Amino acid sequence: MVSHPRFYWGETGNVHTPTLFKLPIPASRNLVPTGYDYVLPDQNGWSRYLHFQSAWVVVLTGLLYATYGLFTGHFRYNLMSREGDLSWRTLSIAIAKNLRLERPSEAEAWTYNALQRLAYLFVIFVLFPLVIWTGLAMSPAFVSAVPAAVTLLGGQQSARTMHFFVSVFLLLFLLIHIVMVCRAGFRSRMRAMITGHASTHMERT
Repeated sequence: MVSHPRFYWGETGNVHTPTLFKLPIPASRNLVPTGYDYVLPDQNGWSRYLHFQSAWVVVLTGLLYATYGLFTGHFRYNLMSREGDLSWRTLSIAIAKNLRLERPSEAEAWTYNALQRLAYLFVIFVLFPLVIWTGLAMSPAFVSAVPAAVTLLGGQQSARTMHFFVSVFLLLFLLIHIVMVCRAGFRSRMRAMITGHASTHMERT
């Protein structure tokens, strides 16, 4: 995105066409000024390769997680909404607690409230599939084999714009997730995530 911080809608877009919106940052150049008496080569090449490699790591990890969640019942037992979860009262209480960054009780810290379940389901079954789909839709090789992948999104530039927004939403989810883990007790939560076992007492400090 830094190499061309302008976004369009449809199939094509360039510096001579109207933008849907643009980021207030300069586009990359062949040589990047350092502020000193020399310039450095643009590093977009290696960053693109790193992006593509990381994307496949995310895809494979996501497939493993989805397989685990389906076969162990994790999605059904821990994430699916329970009776009364979607009431406005229940959701408003969960939203208020999260916005105030209240430290959860011991019982609350080891379960998902209604808002958390909805957020996880949205990320797992909407945002992650969409970021993969829009990423593949920007690949000429993939589109040549499956043209409907980009046609259904309205064009390659539409896919690129959607890919950017979905990536931003995933980044925000990650940051909020880290904050909530810290509030619930960072050491105990990390220990539970790594070992798969919850400690009997919540971390108090």
